[in-house]
Amino acid sequence: MKANKILITGGAGYIGSHVCHLLIDQGHEVTCIDSLVTGNKELLPKKVKLVIFDIAEKKKVIKLIKNNNFDLVMHFAGLIRVDESVEQPERYKDFNYSKAKVFLETCFENGLKKIIFSSTAAVYGNPKVLKVKETDPTDPLNPYASSKLELENFIRETSTNYNSKYIILRYFNVAGADEKMRTGLISKVSSHLIKVACEVVVGKRDRLIINGDDYDTPDGTAIRDYIHVSDLAEIHLISANHLIEGGESNLFNCGYGNGFSIKDVINELNKIIKKNLETTIGSRRPGDSEMIVSNVEKFMKYFSWKPKYNNLNYILKTAIEWEKKLNKK
Repeated sequence: MKANKILITGGAGYIGSHVCHLLIDQGHEVTCIDSLVTGNKELLPKKVKLVIFDIAEKKKVIKLIKNNNFDLVMHFAGLIRVDESVEQPERYKDFNYSKAKVFLETCFENGLKKIIFSSTAAVYGNPKVLKVKETDPTDPLNPYASSKLELENFIRETSTNYNSKYIILRYFNVAGADEKMRTGLISKVSSHLIKVACEVVVGKRDRLIINGDDYDTPDGTAIRDYIHVSDLAEIHLISANHLIEGGESNLFNCGYGNGFSIKDVINELNKIIKKNLETTIGSRRPGDSEMIVSNVEKFMKYFSWKPKYNNLNYILKTAIEWEKKLNKK
């Protein structure tokens, strides 16, 4: 397989860094643009060429594209906290839509026309179905989800004008860490359930606050579909190969199709640590969906793909191990 030259934005983040490691492991050349607003360069493999600037700095982007013959761009850069987006809607629109639009237009106008975009299942809002398909209606409940959907629409609507090809990946809840412990989730203020629970396990926090136990679900807590970050990284590699080999544009859900409530996750964690995690019930967070689980048939059938890490216990174990590693620093 020939080595491809991949440009990645936001590669020093949680998911981007896992994709960087996988691409380097597979022998590809990777250049990463990251402003390090939320990223951490320690997560990147040594072989990645890191350039530190904002994706909306057109002249720098043009120079980078002109000096490299990139085969494809993966766009991860953006802000991701639902709770923060409710408080700072303008900032989220600026980072996730306006700057990204400038960046992508610059890519397309300078001949870099194949893109993989990291979107979110949050675009579905509160689906009316047990497992949501790519064709189901979108109804974002918060500015984070709205900003992602706006960029999705921009990518789709301009693909004819620019003759660009895209794969949009709608992530469900991404969790876990690299099995070699090279990278994982680092966050100063995390709102991810599994991340926060692991911080309680290692003693960084004294308890886990469950955000609402009055949802219309079997145990009253919100239900999510968790996918291991290493499987998600492989989805990016498969998608990249597809586009580079001349494949058509498409949109895929990225999850396992399993719904776990917050209490399910806590119970599984308790089994691993052999004690009960300290929890308290808090109020619901504005902008949170009640239940969101993916129908993942489309990607699996299209690429005859099977996940390697579809196991909540394994997801949690790698997340705990990563948190322990961080705690030693």
